[in-house]
Amino acid sequence: MLKRYLLAPGPTPVPPEVLLRMARPIIHHRSPDFIPVFESARTKLQWLYQTKNDVLILTSSGTGAMTASVDNFFSPGDKVLVVNGGKFGERWMKIGQAYGLEVIELKVEWGYAVKPADVEKALAKHPDIKAVFVQATETSTGVYHDIEGLGKIISKHPDTLFIVDAISALVAHDIKTDEWGVDLMVGGSQKGLMLPPGLAFLSVSEKAWKKAETSKLPHFYFNLKKEREGLHKNQTNFTPAVSLIEGLDEALTMLQKEGLENVFARHEKLARAMRAGVLGMGLHIFPKENASNALTAVKAPEGVDGQAIYKTLREKFGITAAGGQDKLKGKVFRVAHLGYAGVFDVITAVAAIEMTLKELGHTVKFGSGLAAAEEVLAGK
Repeated sequence: MLKRYLLAPGPTPVPPEVLLRMARPIIHHRSPDFIPVFESARTKLQWLYQTKNDVLILTSSGTGAMTASVDNFFSPGDKVLVVNGGKFGERWMKIGQAYGLEVIELKVEWGYAVKPADVEKALAKHPDIKAVFVQATETSTGVYHDIEGLGKIISKHPDTLFIVDAISALVAHDIKTDEWGVDLMVGGSQKGLMLPPGLAFLSVSEKAWKKAETSKLPHFYFNLKKEREGLHKNQTNFTPAVSLIEGLDEALTMLQKEGLENVFARHEKLARAMRAGVLGMGLHIFPKENASNALTAVKAPEGVDGQAIYKTLREKFGITAAGGQDKLKGKVFRVAHLGYAGVFDVITAVAAIEMTLKELGHTVKFGSGLAAAEEVLAGK
């Protein structure tokens, strides 16, 4: 028997409490039974987002909420700035281009975080920019962008929306939606929120809602005005994923019991331990700066294929992690410590990486990474 461990940056493991909650008999989404469930979940999302704004719940992958962030607030030809530092920055570009926006690319070398000063220069050069799109965590590279710093810059431009894909960063990082001036922030169920895929979340500021009044782009399923109308009646515009919303309410209850500061501290510590373990066994992490708390992107050692590491982890040791994407394929592998993650997930991952490297003929001293990881995990 090969025991399986899910350590990918999405989907992530689902706690038993959440699975049991989702196993309850299905209820009708227009019945009085659903109202308190939906109300509880949406209110707790505001707590997690640290916002007084509405947080919409959409039945889709996170990309659905990314799409809704474009087609509800802009018109053809609107000029927007996209921070492109990886595969998901590219996705913002592709969505904008698909809807006929004039997309200005701020290219950031993979492995680096965007400099707020560069965004400031772009906004000065193009004062008619209607929005800045960025990832919080760029999952393909393991880099966290400075959302607070960007918010300070963009808030000086009253006609420019600040739009953040926090699908991987939500829960792993302390992102203060209102305080940092984030107008639209996207989340997804299958990451830090410890749920199966199928729900997306989108906080919307009043500044953004005003922009929605003048949008001329087509939208039907992702009609956020209609979603907002139903939100305060604790209803969705179309049939929602009822069981997932039950699970969402349970997962958020678990996070509330842990406490927001403790949630962020746990992810920060797990990330430090994973990085220490990687460095302790003689490997290097891919990010040159601002490594994310959600996952660790690890450089494959010289002469070893990163895809072979990913494959061996899965097939021989039962660890499902993730390989590199696009130009990083074969050069890195990625391990998450996100959501329903604890001390021994890191221990398991580090031990499996050591054994995998040995299996692939790379020289590694057993326990070297483990010792470094445990030093961090045993500390405060």
